[in-house]
Amino acid sequence: MTRPSEIRKQEEEAGGRLQKIFAGLFGALLGLCLIKFGNPGVMEKHIECPTDIYQWIFNPWPVVIAHGLLGVVVCVGLAVARWEARGVPPLLLALPAAWLAWESLAGMPTVNGNLTLLTLEHFAACVICFYLGFFALAPMRTLWPFWIGLLMGFLVVIAAGFQQHFGGLEETRRYFFLYEYSRLDKPPPPEFIKKISSGRIFSTLFYPNTLAGVILLLLPPVLAVVWSWQRQFTIGARRFLVFVLAGASLACLFWSGSKGGWLLMLVTGLVSVLLLPFKRQLKLALICGVFIVGLTGFGLKYAGFFKRGATSVVARFDYWRAALQIINEKPVFGTGPGTFAIPYLRLKKPESEMARLTHNDYLEQGCDSGIPGFLLYTGFIVACLVYGYRYGGLRSDWVKLAVWLGLLGWALQSTVEFGLYIPAIAWPAFCFMGWLLGNASNRIDTRPITR
Repeated sequence: MTRPSEIRKQEEEAGGRLQKIFAGLFGALLGLCLIKFGNPGVMEKHIECPTDIYQWIFNPWPVVIAHGLLGVVVCVGLAVARWEARGVPPLLLALPAAWLAWESLAGMPTVNGNLTLLTLEHFAACVICFYLGFFALAPMRTLWPFWIGLLMGFLVVIAAGFQQHFGGLEETRRYFFLYEYSRLDKPPPPEFIKKISSGRIFSTLFYPNTLAGVILLLLPPVLAVVWSWQRQFTIGARRFLVFVLAGASLACLFWSGSKGGWLLMLVTGLVSVLLLPFKRQLKLALICGVFIVGLTGFGLKYAGFFKRGATSVVARFDYWRAALQIINEKPVFGTGPGTFAIPYLRLKKPESEMARLTHNDYLEQGCDSGIPGFLLYTGFIVACLVYGYRYGGLRSDWVKLAVWLGLLGWALQSTVEFGLYIPAIAWPAFCFMGWLLGNASNRIDTRPITR
């Protein structure tokens, strides 16, 4: 006859296996997003479903596939979730749901139902990732299955960036214009022609600045996780792996040509130095070194850009001017989630490029869903960063600190880009915010940072 203690032990083992399955599935999905779902939802009509094995391997996939896979992860996550607030203020925990509810309400008087529906589906997936990170991922002690999937996806992104820089981008451009362009039924989007004609790498993502956003968000936690694998690797092996990963990622960031990405990585590095428990003299030396090297590299790389008049900066100012005008015209509900392109076509200057998104996630919330949408979303991001900084135990845990730094880089880049609207960036970011808040008061697994 089986004893009650043995039954409990078997149940705990089964629950532990199910937790590892969930973590592995969730990490694999987010890693797959980096490879196959790097396009904004508003561009979904330009993404065709693959029809042969080569298209499945090399082409991006429609985001509806990601939604189906997320549904599977949710089913497993519900089985392992622990429905506890763990000391997090209920108002903060309810902010993502409140934001999504307002977005849905603002979508009713939208100027384009198709764009709004695509955007709302994406926002719902983001909120689901947040709550999965909080209720299902945060209580887990063993997270290596989650990090393995995300790390594999990140490595593919970096490898694809190297392949593009060392001849792959030129070969793709030549093949497209020689064989594919004449077969198209309709001209490809101008964004695609501009992207493929440039020498800036974009790897598996939408365009070069999206690649920079992925590196800003994921490089700090990836390095911290690899460094934390003390049982798997010797200290020499970990130093080598961290050096190779950091060098390869920074090379891809440099080759992407993202001015904002380079400066924000510099800011992230300076903040990390301030937070680490080093001696004051060492901190000052590191800050000066990072600042001098970073700005010198920035000046050498982009001197020609500023001589030409910084055209992309001028274009962004026109997007933001139009967004503020839309907010003034429709301050309560906006024009509908994901619909910036429609009023911008009327408001843009004749010499400005057309844009589908505002290149500022916070202003985009204001013009698409009114001032309430702007306040709910911006308040949620700021509250997560502040709460995670104050109560997350960042100074005693490498991984928590690195996740917070990645989120800081992503939140800052959102002032000049549209990472919120790209699953490859937004889904991991919302998952990280949920996981960080869920561990804010959980000091059981924290490892002290060695001086």
